[in-house]
Parts: sequence; structure tokens; C-alpha cells
Amino acid sequence: MAQCWEAQRVIQNAARAVARAREFGVPVIWVQHEADDLQRDSPSWQLAPELRPAANDMRVYKRFASSFEETDLETILTRFGTTHIILAGAQTNWCIRATAYAALDRGYDLTLLKDAHTTSSMDLEDGTKLEASAIVTDLNIAMQWLRYPGRFNRVAGAEDIELSSAGTAQ
Repeated sequence: MAQCWEAQRVIQNAARAVARAREFGVPVIWVQHEADDLQRDSPSWQLAPELRPAANDMRVYKRFASSFEETDLETILTRFGTTHIILAGAQTNWCIRATAYAALDRGYDLTLLKDAHTTSSMDLEDGTKLEASAIVTDLNIAMQWLRYPGRFNRVAGAEDIELSSAGTAQ
């Protein structure tokens, strides 16, 4: 994540959101991608030092962009009675986008932390460059305006999420 757009700011915002969730007793689930070029426990696979799971946080390891595919994420969410997911992380254009849509497709309400997800710019084969900031903005706009029946999705800043002491997002 260190090579991603505004990584330090995004890490600080994600850490702030995690601290607030813990303060209100909201479960924190860490999802980490692994692949042939991103081996579990390798130096490049490690979370940023500011993003350290606590002993009671849940961990999910994935091999596909969506955090739901071939993982136990949905089982964990069901165990907690989760109906609303607050999403942050890296690789906006792949992992965050795929997880956001998968959550909505499965019936969860979703808040995307607009200032706590990031990615890297992409150089396309035709010479076009997709700037990371534009990729982040695109998903923020999509999650702001997209509508699904019977559920809600929105974007909010890490400082703006509303949590209740019952351990749920408002």
C-alpha cells in the first residue's frame, strides 16, 4: 500500500475509523489479499504498522478481488449479525470495488469510507494513464449514487461515520 496514492493519509484515516469502531464495540474484520506475487507473511504482504489487528479482531485471507469469494467472510458477518459494512482499504479499482458490489449484491448496507481507500495509477496498453485519484473518485461517486432495493449505500469520511454503542453503524 505504500506505493498507492496518498497512502499515509489513507492509512491514518483507516486507523482512525478502526479506533472508533473499537471504541463502540463494532467488530473489526481485516481482509488481506494473497497471490502468487503477494505471498502471505512476506514483507510486501504485511499491513502498515498503523493498521494492526487486535487480539479479538477477525482475519480473512482471500485470493480473489472480492472479499466474499471463497472466504469465510459471510460466515463471520452472520455470526456477528452484521447488516451494515463499513469498507476501507487498498486497491480501489479491484478489491474495494469488487467487495463493495458483492456486499450490496448479498443484501448488506454499505458505507464506503471515501477518504480511507486508495490504489495506484494504471498505465494502459494504448498509452492512457488512469490516475489513482480519478479511480478513487469514480468509486466514491458510484457508491454515492448507486441504488439497490431494500438497502442503502453511501460514502462518508472516516470522521463522519456514525456508530452506536450497540456495536452497529447508523
